[in-house]
Amino acid sequence: MFATPAFAQAAGGGAGAFTSFIPLILIFAIMYFLLIRPQQKKVKDHQAMVAALRRGDQVVTQGGVIGKVSKVKDDNEIEVEISDGVKVRVVKSTVAQVMSKTEPAEE
Repeated sequence: MFATPAFAQAAGGGAGAFTSFIPLILIFAIMYFLLIRPQQKKVKDHQAMVAALRRGDQVVTQGGVIGKVSKVKDDNEIEVEISDGVKVRVVKSTVAQVMSKTEPAEE
């Protein structure tokens, strides 16, 4: 005689299925704009910074070592002078920050 609540909810039609996905789509869009996109931009900026390293730049590595770039090698490696006569080889991608840039040489 009386319709049970389960039957009454199922009679809504197909429009209810799409509206139930709208919050999920909104959550994904918010995650993309707040987390994924800024992280991609940060990675892109870091890659550009590493590619622009030159001899004479003062850098800080992720380990906290501060030094001056004395040689840039092609195979993702640089040589950093941390003290007079003390040079260490460092992987380019571990450079966290360039503290001071040198001006490019005039040709």
